Amino acid sequence: MVSTPDIRPSPESFLEAAHAEDPTPSSRGKLKIFLGASPGVGKTFAMLEEARAQKRSGLDVVVALVETHGRSETAGLLADLEILPRRRIDYKGQTLGEMDIDALLARKPRLALIDEFAHTNAPGSRHPKRWQDVMEVLDAGIDVLTTLNIQHIESLNDTVAQITGVRVQETVPDAVLARADAIELIDLPPEDLIRRMKEGKVYLPQQVGRALENFFNKGKLTALREIALRTTAGRVDADMLAFMRDNAVQGPWPAEERLLVCVNEAPVGKTLVRAGKQMADRMKIPWIVATVLTPRHDGLNATARHACQDAMHLAETLGAETVTLRAESDAAGEILRYARTRNVTRLVIGRARWPRGIVQKLMSLLREPVSEKLLDGATDFEVVVVTASAKTEAKRRAAPAFSPPPSVSRFSAATLEACLAITLATVFAWPFWSLLPVASIAVIYLVAVQVVAFRHGLTGALLGSALGFLAYNFFYTQPYYSFAVEQYEAVLGLMVFVISSVVTGLLESRLRAQIESMRAAQQRTETLFDFARKIASATKSDDVLWAAAAHSAKVLEARIVIMTPDAAGALEQVQGHPSIEEDLDPAALGAARWAFAHAEPAGAGTGTLPNSEWLFVPLATAAQPFGVIGVRFLDLKRATDPEMKRLLLAVEDQVAVAIERNWLADDLATARIAAESDKLRAALLNSVSHDLRTPLVSIIGAASTLAEGGEALAPQDRQALALTALDEARRLDSYVQNLLDMTRLGHGDLKPKRAAVDLKEIIGRVRTDLARILRRHEIDIRIARDFPMIDVDPVLIGQALANVLDNAAKYAPEGSAITIGAEVEGMQAVVSISDDGPGIPEGDREKVFDLFHRAARGDGAPGGTGMGLAIVRGLVEAHGGSVTAGPGPNGHGTRLAIRLPLAPPPLGEDGP
Repeated sequence: MVSTPDIRPSPESFLEAAHAEDPTPSSRGKLKIFLGASPGVGKTFAMLEEARAQKRSGLDVVVALVETHGRSETAGLLADLEILPRRRIDYKGQTLGEMDIDALLARKPRLALIDEFAHTNAPGSRHPKRWQDVMEVLDAGIDVLTTLNIQHIESLNDTVAQITGVRVQETVPDAVLARADAIELIDLPPEDLIRRMKEGKVYLPQQVGRALENFFNKGKLTALREIALRTTAGRVDADMLAFMRDNAVQGPWPAEERLLVCVNEAPVGKTLVRAGKQMADRMKIPWIVATVLTPRHDGLNATARHACQDAMHLAETLGAETVTLRAESDAAGEILRYARTRNVTRLVIGRARWPRGIVQKLMSLLREPVSEKLLDGATDFEVVVVTASAKTEAKRRAAPAFSPPPSVSRFSAATLEACLAITLATVFAWPFWSLLPVASIAVIYLVAVQVVAFRHGLTGALLGSALGFLAYNFFYTQPYYSFAVEQYEAVLGLMVFVISSVVTGLLESRLRAQIESMRAAQQRTETLFDFARKIASATKSDDVLWAAAAHSAKVLEARIVIMTPDAAGALEQVQGHPSIEEDLDPAALGAARWAFAHAEPAGAGTGTLPNSEWLFVPLATAAQPFGVIGVRFLDLKRATDPEMKRLLLAVEDQVAVAIERNWLADDLATARIAAESDKLRAALLNSVSHDLRTPLVSIIGAASTLAEGGEALAPQDRQALALTALDEARRLDSYVQNLLDMTRLGHGDLKPKRAAVDLKEIIGRVRTDLARILRRHEIDIRIARDFPMIDVDPVLIGQALANVLDNAAKYAPEGSAITIGAEVEGMQAVVSISDDGPGIPEGDREKVFDLFHRAARGDGAPGGTGMGLAIVRGLVEAHGGSVTAGPGPNGHGTRLAIRLPLAPPPLGEDGP
């Protein structure tokens, strides 16, 4: 029996309904399109009539833009509606009027009328196309009524141009049309439209004659009308299918004819596809070709699998929608469930020409009678049965669906194991034959049959059943050791044994097929998971492509090549397996170029360059294709295998995602570097414009005063000005030196010239250089007289200590003490400089060593470039040391601890 269909609504339908009923003000507006076959059918008139009806019902309606084209009837409908002024745009000496989208968004009515959906806006508008304006208005929560002619739909542009000889340039993408909440067809017979033309209700009188000759003739208008009707019917059919899915309605509803062709591994599959194509063309209805994969599919021989693949490939070539369904056992039930879901009205099935009666019953045991189940269960469908021809049937019988033994050795192995199993069962049953009833002995043989059937499938089941029957009859039924049967009970027991052994054998065979199918599926899943894990850890695109080539070659049992464009745009081989370089013939290269240029598969098993031995699939991200992956199957017929194609596309998708992820990571790193560079550049400009300019101003001021009126100044004033200029010049020199040192540190060019030096000498020289800066502070040096030598570059470490003391002098109160101490910890000297300044907040104690950190404090802070402590850390770390900031000894102020290496003691002396 056919299983009962699942009539529950799909979870997706509840999500869509919840989104559609979202009451929040920020929800998207609704779009209704008045669709016509040609100009003049009354689209704008119908739109205005609905707008007036909506206004009478109390809705806030605004006319954003409506074109009347001089028609008095249309203009009359605008009398009672609010009209927004148009935005004037000057273009090439002309003033053009376009919709003022900003005024509409500010007005924010409940419903807006925007005519001519496909219109191209004047240059200078916010969007190049009016449909883009409409999308923005919808996103603002405003409902929109608009108009559109059939020739402006992107997918129909070529078709309409072929009929009319006129190609329109203004088109609307089909994806935008699919977002419409409602489409209303405005239909007018060609005769009425031609009469309106002659009456001057569509175009101006001087344009009527040319329009009737070129576009508005009855034949072309009839063809356009049919296209419009079919387009609207397709949309209505999609809405009906959505309603049936959302409300769990069991089909079919015969609103529109739809054909479903059911194919399997039988050679009649191509005949079914061709018959379905002819029926669909005659009736002008959509058609679908479906096949059902069950666990027994993996047990089919190569001929049977290729027959199914060829039929599905032929269906794709003929323009059918192809579907691959999956089921555990009930293929007929799965087909009927899918047919009801898609609202199919007619089924086309094939039927084997088995003789009626006992043979048919026997074959139903060997395989699922899908055609019979469909005939029994398809009570609400029209079913067309296509019977195979005598020639096709002979071919089918010559190549059975289930895999015969692929070699003599495999058949011999099954025969040998069957003989061994039956022999062991006979030996095992021998001690019990006098103690147990004869019927109980048959159970032992049934176990042996099950073991052989599980190992060798249907062949093992049949061999085991036959040998078990012979052994059971020969050894355990009277007369013994003879194949003759005398007792009625023995005959009945043998019949039960044969039936039981065949049935159990078939069940074991099916169980084995299901296990093998599950094992194959698990293996595919594990390999895909392993591949996903490998590419997830790959940080370079080359690593991803190498993993893709190796994985694809292993899973698909094929040769793999990956090609990407070079700098000139020509495809070149970048990865491959087992060989990176493959000798591709012109057909393969042509297929690769076509697949890359059109972002579609090409080569073996496709409709483009099918003579090539290579199948090429584009590797594409969401933005664009970046290469192709080529596959050369060891068995060329596998190129049409849907399962192989699914695996290849799965690999392609994962590779594309991984490559895009690496690209995004690179872009993010580049953006982060650019942001840091901009930040440093801004901080440097801030420093140069303020902290470097300040000493220059002081120097220029002092020098100008001395140059212009130096003789009139008192000696002490001249000396003060000279000292000021000197201090500011030294300050400026310090800033420039810091910039140079930071540049050298950043490029790794700073090489310390290390030697054993006395720390006290370095500190003494620094105090002398900073005497003017440190004169307002008390310097307390707490370093032992016998403090060991340190292994540093005295010039660089002197500069680091100078930066620290200069920083302490800036922030410590005037008259406060700055303490310099030193201790020995292991093989390092810890030099500490403490002040009584405001201190550093705990969260900023690490940030103070960042470049230009001071620049963020603004002009109220003491002068400086914000590079001093960053340079200190760089100079100290260049010696293998470290520097940290913390609170002062009394819990306030700042203490900087600098760790520097000690110099090794001279030979013959102990170290500290």
